[in-house]
Amino acid sequence: MDIVINDKTGQMTLTELKQIEDLLNFAAGYLDVSIDSEMSVTFMDNLDIQTINRNYRGKDAPTDVISFGMEEKGKEELPIFLDEEMETLPRNLGDIMISIEKAKEQAKAYGHSYKRELGFLAIHGFLHINGYDHQTSKEEKEMSKLQKEILDAYGLRREKEKEI
Repeated sequence: MDIVINDKTGQMTLTELKQIEDLLNFAAGYLDVSIDSEMSVTFMDNLDIQTINRNYRGKDAPTDVISFGMEEKGKEELPIFLDEEMETLPRNLGDIMISIEKAKEQAKAYGHSYKRELGFLAIHGFLHINGYDHQTSKEEKEMSKLQKEILDAYGLRREKEKEI
């Protein structure tokens, strides 16, 4: 899977960036996502993510992660000639934006490592761009279970059992 990672803060280490890339590739394998897929992850500060949150979600506050899935509108809306051309292109899953400031705050508040929180936020966004959601209690239970399974299998277990 092709993952474009952008650190707008300049604060992420190469190790942290590599960990996120490895984790997302692991999750892609876990979900059987085609290796001929692409996506982006952007790390930003609270101010930048607040702007996106306000402009696209109508919420004027910083948040931890925002994702934009490319397949949400449905393939059936494409003209047939475009559909045939699209088969030769990589599957674009979408974009994930993560506030590293929020990740640090939440890691401290939840009593686990910053590394684990970054991983959690990356997987949360990844599941969203792959069609998972948490609008209903059933969806939330399914998504939470899958997040925990992927993170545990990768080795990013919670240090405390209290779930978010």
